[in-house]
Amino acid sequence: MRHFFFLLLLAFSICGLRAQNTYLNASRPVDTTVVAPAEVRCAPLYRKSMVIIGDSYVRNHRRPVEETWHYLVAEKYQMTYYNYGKNGNCVAFDRTRRGFGIPMYVRYQEMVDDADYVVIVAGHNDADMIGSVDTTLTAEQNAVRHDSLLTEFRLRLAQLLDSLIEKYPSVRLAFITPWNVDRPGFPETMAAIREICGDYSVPLYDAARESGIHVRNEAFRRRYFQRANDTAHLNAAGHKHFMNKAETFLLGL
Repeated sequence: MRHFFFLLLLAFSICGLRAQNTYLNASRPVDTTVVAPAEVRCAPLYRKSMVIIGDSYVRNHRRPVEETWHYLVAEKYQMTYYNYGKNGNCVAFDRTRRGFGIPMYVRYQEMVDDADYVVIVAGHNDADMIGSVDTTLTAEQNAVRHDSLLTEFRLRLAQLLDSLIEKYPSVRLAFITPWNVDRPGFPETMAAIREICGDYSVPLYDAARESGIHVRNEAFRRRYFQRANDTAHLNAAGHKHFMNKAETFLLGL
């Protein structure tokens, strides 16, 4: 009986550890039993490995990872797929106290050590923090706070890119921006992403300008986002709508 309770306790402990591992949400080993079409087998993505890191864009918020455009791309090309999405996570700012985890410029170290493609999809939560107003501060103090947070973001994004290049010197590294959200903090954050990625020669997909995701339109959001007032998370139809553009970008890396 004591042996039974020991095994039961061990099982609960393992489940608890799995529950804490909120970074690696899905991995897909190559399925060698499926014969892909010729155009897939000839593509540069075919049976390569892809690591994607980000916030709830990547985690897919309340929906399964399997609905995301990046998982669908991995499925199509029989890629080994690793998802390190974390709801509420930032590139630069530590939100551990709120349950959103350490920032990406630190937690990238938990990613697998080898990959063919590494894709960062991030910046939404950083932009919201940069654009936020502390009601306990004066307007002048908030302006100083804003500039300080933006400077911190720029520094940490550069640090993240530099660290990923060091960790994966041969990888095809890319960054995909947030959508064109109409809130304070987003214009400055987007400008910083464009500049820093350019400085590091990291290919950038500017989803705010090129995605065809009309996040400012309520009718569009009702059809393609998880909720009508959502400005971040695509639903299954939204991921399929965006997949072709994202796939084309990845194929061109």
